[in-house]
Amino acid sequence: MRIDKYLWCVRYYKTRNIATTACKKGHIKINDAVVKPSRDVYPTDVIELRKDQVNYKLIVLDIPPNRVGAKLVDLYRVDKTPKSAFEAQEMLKLAKDYYRKKGVGRPTKKDRRDLDNLNLENEQ
Repeated sequence: MRIDKYLWCVRYYKTRNIATTACKKGHIKINDAVVKPSRDVYPTDVIELRKDQVNYKLIVLDIPPNRVGAKLVDLYRVDKTPKSAFEAQEMLKLAKDYYRKKGVGRPTKKDRRDLDNLNLENEQ
């Protein structure tokens, strides 16, 4: 099965076109080699993909016959993504939640100082 179709089948991408585009941009590797969308996937292959600023690492267990339900995805892959990969994504969400609503205007000096203090606390 093609890598773009496999990633669509195991629900990492919403459409095959998005999966194909990710392959063309070099966001997907199989066994540490950047691949084209037409590259075939076999059991025991290690897939690394970058999506939403998270580096996922997957091991292929089996090839699905077609797109599978979310509950059945674990039959076809093992997710070896480290937990630390998701921490950066959580920090970005916190920063967005802290900040004001869209279209309210430019940040004030107080907002800027608060953001700088927030960044300093996270670094320590």
